[in-house]
Amino acid sequence: MVQHGTVGRTLRRAVGTRARRALLVVTIGVGAVAAALTAGLPSDERTVATVAELVHGVISVLLPFVGVLLAHGLRQAPGARVLPTLAAAASIAVAVGLAGDALSFAALAVAGSTAPDPWAHVGAIVVAGVLVQVLAQLVGTGLGLLIGRPVWACLATIVLPLGAYALLTPVAAARDWLTPYAALRAVLAESPGDAGWARWATVALLWGVALNGVGAVLRRHRASHGRATTVA
Repeated sequence: MVQHGTVGRTLRRAVGTRARRALLVVTIGVGAVAAALTAGLPSDERTVATVAELVHGVISVLLPFVGVLLAHGLRQAPGARVLPTLAAAASIAVAVGLAGDALSFAALAVAGSTAPDPWAHVGAIVVAGVLVQVLAQLVGTGLGLLIGRPVWACLATIVLPLGAYALLTPVAAARDWLTPYAALRAVLAESPGDAGWARWATVALLWGVALNGVGAVLRRHRASHGRATTVA
């Protein structure tokens, strides 16, 4: 029998209700709309990088909601482990990232381009699209662990990253190394280079690893406190 905390069980919970399935469909759907809209870009500006940045940027707004809901499920199962949920969330993000890549490539192929080399660095863009969505998803799981109400956690996945980007804009050097949107732009650039990947890794440590680590510690603390209160 599959235990509650396994990756497979968590993946089934991610699509276990009509609302959750609809959320995933809408997430991909808005990416498809964004891909279609890139046909309106000037022909000489349509490249795989510019199209992918728009598509993945839009998808990354809604995808964290999935992570929030998965993390909220842990609150309803105090004995469940965090790591299988994070692994399942990351697996979903990889699939969504690849879907975003496919939408971007299809949009560019259909619309065409007069840019000198519209498909430059396409391999790097494939990897970058996946990494962008994994980071977005981990922001969702981290805030889902930290904030008890899913609605507020979902709202926080938008307000906190974009708010940090806006607040740090006067200090561009800090903004580029500390905010998820800057990391997205760095790895989906025409040529990300080592600095782009390093920026993504730095932001992933802060908004992915650290955020979820703090959430997991606080969850364990709440669980221990609850057991102590029950015994008392």
